[in-house]
Amino acid sequence: MCLIITACTAAVFTLAFFVNKKSGGENKSIFMAMLMFWAASLMWSMDGVASVLEGEGFFDISIEDTVLGIIILASGLIVFMLHSVWQKRKAVSKKTA
Repeated sequence: MCLIITACTAAVFTLAFFVNKKSGGENKSIFMAMLMFWAASLMWSMDGVASVLEGEGFFDISIEDTVLGIIILASGLIVFMLHSVWQKRKAVSKKTA
């Protein structure tokens, strides 16, 4: 479930990034979150490959893995929000200086 949750979140942030870019904006927080979730998806994919090589299934649909995926999602969203606030404060301090 970690792979499914992070891949879906990465796709959402990718869509948000390209929509934002097409409208003329540049949001470093969205880009950072997009890369962060794609990197996590790649990591979980390699974990799935290792599981297959050990004779297990590619996807782990257990409740523990689902909880881990939700924790990863929440942590990534917290990092995204903190980075967004930091970027806004940085932009405001540049304007006042």
